[in-house]
Amino acid sequence: MDPYQGAVGVPVHVTVLRGNNLRGNKNEPFLNFVRAEFNGTQLGDSQKCDAAVDESVNYNFFCSFECSESAHTLDDLAQKPVILTVIEILPKEKKQKEEKTCVLGQAVVDLLPLLHGKTLFSLYQILINIGSTGMLIPQPTLEVMVSVQEPLLSDAQLSESNLLTVTVETAFSVPEVWSPGPPSSYVAAMQVPLMREQILLFSDGVLKMSGEREPVPRPKKWPLGPLLAPDAQFIPGVYIESEPSDLEDGDLNSEEDREFRAEAECNRKRVSWDTEHRCFMDHSPIPSPSLTRRIIECRWWPVEIMRAPQAGGAKLGAGKAGKDKPDEIQIPFHGVAYVDLAPLLYPGVKHIHGAYYLHPFYDSDLFMKVRKEQFFSAIPLYVLVSLLSTCGDYIVLRESIRAPMYADSRSYIIIEITLEKPLIPKRPPEELAKRVMELIPTRPSLPRCPVGAERAVQEYKAQIASVAAQVLEEYQQMFGAAFVAGAEPLDPTTQEQRKSQLFGELNCSGKYFAFKEQMKYSVVRIVREKMLRTEAFTEPEQLQAFLSQLYIFLVDEMHVALNKTLTADVQEVQAQPLLDCAQLIHFAREAELNGDYKLAAHYYKERLARDRSNPSHWFDYGVFYMLTTDYSKAEECFRTAVSIDQSHVSSLLMCGILSEMNEQYEEAGTFLEGATCIDPSSVIAWTLFGLFYLAQENFIQAEMAFQEATKQLRAPLQKSPVCGPDPTGNTSSPAQDEEKEEVGTTESPTDQEHKPGELLFAPLLRSNSVADAAVEVLGETEEARIQTSHVIQPEEGDKVNADDKATVLQHNTTTRLNTTIYMVTVKFLLRNYALQMAQRALAQELLCPDGGPSSSYHLALAHVQLLRGEYSNAGASLQEALSDNIQNPDIWALYGHWYYLVKDYHQAQKCYERTLDFVTDASDTHHIYIRLGSIYLQSGEYEKAKPIYLRACGSSPSCFTWLGLGSACYRLGELAEAEDALTEANILDNGNPEVWGYLSLVCLKTGRKVEAEQSYKYALKFNLPEEPLLQEIKELQAHVGFGNPCFR
Repeated sequence: MDPYQGAVGVPVHVTVLRGNNLRGNKNEPFLNFVRAEFNGTQLGDSQKCDAAVDESVNYNFFCSFECSESAHTLDDLAQKPVILTVIEILPKEKKQKEEKTCVLGQAVVDLLPLLHGKTLFSLYQILINIGSTGMLIPQPTLEVMVSVQEPLLSDAQLSESNLLTVTVETAFSVPEVWSPGPPSSYVAAMQVPLMREQILLFSDGVLKMSGEREPVPRPKKWPLGPLLAPDAQFIPGVYIESEPSDLEDGDLNSEEDREFRAEAECNRKRVSWDTEHRCFMDHSPIPSPSLTRRIIECRWWPVEIMRAPQAGGAKLGAGKAGKDKPDEIQIPFHGVAYVDLAPLLYPGVKHIHGAYYLHPFYDSDLFMKVRKEQFFSAIPLYVLVSLLSTCGDYIVLRESIRAPMYADSRSYIIIEITLEKPLIPKRPPEELAKRVMELIPTRPSLPRCPVGAERAVQEYKAQIASVAAQVLEEYQQMFGAAFVAGAEPLDPTTQEQRKSQLFGELNCSGKYFAFKEQMKYSVVRIVREKMLRTEAFTEPEQLQAFLSQLYIFLVDEMHVALNKTLTADVQEVQAQPLLDCAQLIHFAREAELNGDYKLAAHYYKERLARDRSNPSHWFDYGVFYMLTTDYSKAEECFRTAVSIDQSHVSSLLMCGILSEMNEQYEEAGTFLEGATCIDPSSVIAWTLFGLFYLAQENFIQAEMAFQEATKQLRAPLQKSPVCGPDPTGNTSSPAQDEEKEEVGTTESPTDQEHKPGELLFAPLLRSNSVADAAVEVLGETEEARIQTSHVIQPEEGDKVNADDKATVLQHNTTTRLNTTIYMVTVKFLLRNYALQMAQRALAQELLCPDGGPSSSYHLALAHVQLLRGEYSNAGASLQEALSDNIQNPDIWALYGHWYYLVKDYHQAQKCYERTLDFVTDASDTHHIYIRLGSIYLQSGEYEKAKPIYLRACGSSPSCFTWLGLGSACYRLGELAEAEDALTEANILDNGNPEVWGYLSLVCLKTGRKVEAEQSYKYALKFNLPEEPLLQEIKELQAHVGFGNPCFR
C-alpha cells in the first residue's frame, strides 16, 4: 500500500474570506491585497481591494496546492504553515512609474488539523502588524477556510500514523565569553533517523543577558527563520508551559541541581530558541526501522549546538576562492547534548521534557555513545554549513575550538520531545481488572445458611412469631388497639374475660386448630433433628420424660421468640470469642517460631472460621504454606484472596510471582501490572514489576518500573516515613508484598521435612523483627549513599552487548533517601519467604551505586542464608554487618538467633543480653524474650527467667509466655504466682499439655488431690511427652501419695 494513498494529488484549498479591522499606514482608506505562500511556493495574490479604516474587506481569495509524495508532503503540512501576507499598495507619486507596496501584516495558518482527519476547518487568524509600535485595538484578523475533498489519511493510516514534535527551548549558563557583539548566530541541530532521514535545524537563537527569567507560558516559534516577520513567528495556540522539576527527565534532577538551575536561570546568560519542529511519521511498507526500533538500538540521541560569528557582507565560501573543502571546515563552540529517548518506550509515555548537560563535541565521545548505530553520526559539517547559508551570511572559522567552556560553565539545554500517540500503548486499568477477573473470577462468599438442628429451631421461632402476629391481629379486631400509649393497664378480671373470649373465638372459628397445624411441622423437625428421636417409644415412662423435656424446650424457645417479636429495639447479646483475629495470628506465628506447625495451622484455620470473606486471612494462610514450601496450596490461598477482593494488592503480587515460577509469563505480567494500577504508589509493586521485566530481559520496561518505584519512594518524604503507606491494602496486617521462590511440592505442612533453620528461623521475619532493620539501617557511609539508583547488570552471554545493557539500564535518582527500593522490597520478600526473588532484589542492591555491601545488605543476606539453612555463610554475613555497624541491636538480635539455631546457647544468651542492653530497642523483642527465657530455664537461672517472661507477658501475652512465667515461678517456689500465670496460659490455650502438667505439679505441692488428678488427666489426654515433665509429675505423685487415679 502506498504510504501516501489518499494524499497523492489531493488538492488543499485555502480561501481567505475577509479581513477585519484593517488599517493602512496613514490611517485612511487604502488599497491592498493578500498573498499566500506555502513551503517556499507562492500560491497567488488576491484581487486588489479598497478598504476603509477599521472596516471589513471581502477578499474571497481562493488558492490551492496539491499534497503529494514528491512536492508538498504530509511532513510539510505538519511543520510548515500557510503564510498570508496583507500588502498595501501605496498611492503613486509624481513621475512614479511603478507601484510601491508596503507589507501591513502577516498571518499563519496551521494545517495540522488536516493530518487529524479533518476535511474542513475555519478560523479567525490574528494579523500581526509589521512596523506597528503597539497592539492595535481591535486586533486585525483574517477569516480563513481550509478544505480538502477527501481526508488526506484513511482511518487505518490515521491510526497507524504519529507525530513527533521536538522543541528546543533555552540553553542556560552558556560560556561567559559569549557577548552581544560582534553579531553571532546560535544554532542547534538534531538528526532524526526515521524513514526519511531528517536534520532538524533550530537557528536564530537569541543571546540574553542575566537578570531576568524566561516568562512562562510563552509561545513556541515556527522553524522558518527569516521567512516570517519577527512577531509572526509564533505558532498559534502552542505554548511552553512550566513543569514541576521532580517530573522532569534529563540530567539535572537532584536537589543540588535544582538550586543551581534556579540561580542559572536568573543570573546567568542564556540562549533562547523556543522553536518547535514537527516530524510526521506514517506507517510505511518500505522496509525501514521504526522509531521504537531506533530507540531500542540507541537510546541516546545527540543534539548538536554551535555559535558562529556573523558578518553581513561575507558569504560562506568566500575568501580564498573557496579553497576550503567542506570536510576541512570546523565548527566553533561545537557542543552536544545527549537526550535519553528510552522513556518514550515506557507504556503510555508520549512526552519527554528535561534539562540536559552540554558537553564539548568529540567524535570519540559520540562514537562511544552511539557506537553500534550506523544511522547516527556527527551531522556532516557541509550539511550544517549549507543549512546555515540558507539562514544568512556567515563566516565559518577554520580555527578548531572544541568548546571545553561548556563543561566549565555547566551549560545545559532544555529540550522537549512529544509524540501524539505513545509508542507503547498502556493497558487501561479497566482492561487489566477484566483480565484479572478472567484469570481469577470473583467468588462472593455465600451467606451462612443454618442447617440441621439450628435450622429447625429457627423455623420453630419463625412459626411462633407468625402465630403471635395473627393472634394479636384477632385480639385487636375484637377489643381494639392492644397497646395504647398512656392508657391504664387492664385489671386482672378484665384480662381473664378477654382471654376467655379470645380462646372462644379462636375455637369457634377454627383458627386455633389451624395454628396447631401450622406449628406441627416445625415441632416434628425439632423432635427429629434437635432431640434426635425418630423411633417410637416402647416404655410409657420414657415417653413421659421425653415429652416433659420437649415441652420445657419448646416453651423456652417460645419465650425467646416472643420477646424478640413483642419487644421494641431488642439487641441480641452475642458471646464474643475469647481470642480475636490479631491474637490468633500472633499465636500462629509464635507456634511457627517453636516449630509447632500443626498448632499454627490450627490458629490459621480458626481465623478463617471466624471470617472466610476476609482476604487478609487467606493471604496469611498462604504465607504459612510458603513457609512450609507447599506452594500449590499457597497459590490456592492467594487466588482465593483475589477472588474475594480483586484489589488485594499483596495477593495479586504473589499470584504474579507464582505464575512467573510456573513459566506463565503472560499471567504474571497481568497480575503484577494490575497491582501497580490498583495501587500506583506502591514501591514494592513497582519494584517487583521491574524485577519481572528484568528476568524477561525487557530492560527498558524494567527501568521504567524501577524509576516509578523510586519516584514513589521519594514522594512521601515530605509527609510520611520512607516506607510510605501500606502498598498492599491489607486490612489486618502490615503491608505484605511478598514473593515466591520456586515451584514446590504439594505435601501437607505437617508431613514435610525441612531444614531446621529454614523453618525455625522463619517466623522471626513475619513479626517485623530483624527484617525491618534491613530498611532502617541504611546509609552507613556518610557521604554519597543518599540517592536511590538502579543499575541492572547484564550477564555474560546475553545477546545485547553488556556495555549497552549497563548504559540502558542505569538510572540514578537524585533525592536524598536513607534506603533503596530494593531494600524496601527485600523486607517484604523475606517476611513472606520469597527467597529467590529476595536474592534477585539483593543482587540489584549490591549493584546499585547507592546500595552496595552495606550493613543492611549483609543483614538481609544473612536472613536469606538462615532461611536456607546455610549457617556458615550466615555467620560470615553477620560478621560483615557488625563490622559496618556494631551498635545496631537488630544485628545482635539476629546474631543471637543464629547462635540459637546452631545450639550455641551460651553465645546466644550473650547476644540476646547485649541486644536488650542497648538504649534503642530491637525491631522485635518478643522472640528475644521467648528464646532468652528458655535459655535461662534450661540453665536453671530462674531468677533471670522470671523478669524476662514478665516483660514478654506485658508486651505480647500468649500461652507460651505465661507458661514460661509460671514454670519459672514454680521453680522458685512461688506457687501462688505460678498458679496465676498457668491459669492465664490455660485460658489462652486449654489444650496445651505442658500447662496442665505444671498445674498438676502446683496442685500436688499445695495438697489439692482432686484438682491434681484432673490436671494430670488432661495432661495425659493432650499427650504430654514422657520426659522430663511427666517423669517429674510421677515422682511427685509417688512422694505425696495422690494425684494419680491409679493409686485408688
